[in-house]
Amino acid sequence: MRHKQLTLDFYKKLGFTVFGNEFDNYLMLERDNLQLHFFEFKNLVPDENYGQIYIRTTSIEDLYNKFIENKVPIHSNGHLEEKIWGQKEFSILDPDSNLITFGETLN
Repeated sequence: MRHKQLTLDFYKKLGFTVFGNEFDNYLMLERDNLQLHFFEFKNLVPDENYGQIYIRTTSIEDLYNKFIENKVPIHSNGHLEEKIWGQKEFSILDPDSNLITFGETLN
């Protein structure tokens, strides 16, 4: 993360809350038994960032709709759809261009 408060504000819109001790250059967040940890990287260039996370979930339509309600921007190439590899997925970018893809296994 480049800016701790910007990162915190974004992930709060996703339903995350601060977890554990707070440190100046470190941020720990959690939601639904999932923890994300961020370290400060002031020189990060978002256009050159290739960081990504894949989060498996259930009730993906509910999650997607909740993000839409909270005005979380969905990645232009990552709207909710069924993939040929048996997942239903959507993707977002955080303020530092970390790609976050949410997926649910299709039956």
